[in-house]
Amino acid sequence: MTPQKNISESWLIFIIGAVQFINILDFMMVMPMGPDFAKTLGIPTHDIGWIGGIYTLAAALSGLIGALFLDNYDRKKVLIFSMAGLLLATLSCAMAWNFESLLAARFLAGCFGGPLSSAAIAIIADNIPPERRGSAMGKVMGAFSIASIIGVPFGLEVSGLLGWQAPFISLAIIGSGVLLAMAFKLPKQNKFTHHLKPSLRFMMMLSILKDRTSLATFLFMALAMMSGFMIIPNLSAHLQFNLGYPRTDLGLLYFFGGIVSFFGMRIAGKFIDKYGAIKVVTLATAIVTLSILTGFVYYGHGVPIMLIFICFMLAMSTRNVCGQTVSSKVPPPQERGAFNSLQSSFVHISSAFGAFISSIILVSDEQNHLINIEYVGLISIALSLTAPFVMLYVLKKLKARVLP
Repeated sequence: MTPQKNISESWLIFIIGAVQFINILDFMMVMPMGPDFAKTLGIPTHDIGWIGGIYTLAAALSGLIGALFLDNYDRKKVLIFSMAGLLLATLSCAMAWNFESLLAARFLAGCFGGPLSSAAIAIIADNIPPERRGSAMGKVMGAFSIASIIGVPFGLEVSGLLGWQAPFISLAIIGSGVLLAMAFKLPKQNKFTHHLKPSLRFMMMLSILKDRTSLATFLFMALAMMSGFMIIPNLSAHLQFNLGYPRTDLGLLYFFGGIVSFFGMRIAGKFIDKYGAIKVVTLATAIVTLSILTGFVYYGHGVPIMLIFICFMLAMSTRNVCGQTVSSKVPPPQERGAFNSLQSSFVHISSAFGAFISSIILVSDEQNHLINIEYVGLISIALSLTAPFVMLYVLKKLKARVLP
């Protein structure tokens, strides 16, 4: 299956990658900036996880609702509507005056961010053949790395110079340019539009949830994301207050971590196509386990923080590429929107639980040290180690489908 004639495959990947860049950066930059707005808004350090968690919870709820309607509409229209809503919500974050108002703004952003991601991934799956989909997913998921290389350091610097509100305003302006490019350059994405009543969509959702392959796919993504979000919302605070890493060097850390992840994900996508997802995801799990052990469980040694951070980012992003590539092969085209919305809900609910659980376990003292971080790390590792076994089950089920 090929893209429509008036747009090349490369341009399609570029546009969707730009959409994902804005979406991911909107989410990513909040967590390293946590200590900045925590001081201004009077938020305890151990409560920063709630800011990330509320976004993912909202994205999960909107994903469930979107599963009832997403396949009824041109995916381009869904993309434009969701992007516009996300940019308005991002702008509203800059107007927050306390913990509760920032939570409300991040909840609104999550409501639009969830459907935006689902529609973007569905468009790639609609247009890119399975034999090249791993490489395409790797390129699109490269938005995560670009956000780290350019976006997060930029946000940290702007926050330090102009205040924590400035990155939200800047992102809304940049995102408006992407919105215009998407509106004028992206062709209609309605070849798999399939109009059904919400009641019939609900029955389709139940059918997807009864399918063991689909459930196992959701479980893999949930385990991967929950393990990651035990760590990610607290990463900046842990580095600064527990490990004594300078605030002024955080941007450099994300810059180099993003560069390695960018090239690593592109290589991972090709390796998935060539060697299979199970080998790649097993290696990624081993790397993420070692990085959490050295950075969060047994920290305070001589291993460079830069190395630990790069390994963690590389392994997390590689594991996500594996999950997205394999999951794109599970649903039939007419169910991709509903399937991706359900998967997005599982991913975001598990991410929210990871962030919330870590916030409950962690305690901060007067110096903002995060106490009990080693227990958070051990739980994250336990969740990570189960993911490859679930992936193996999914791959066996997919292989059985093509057998007579």
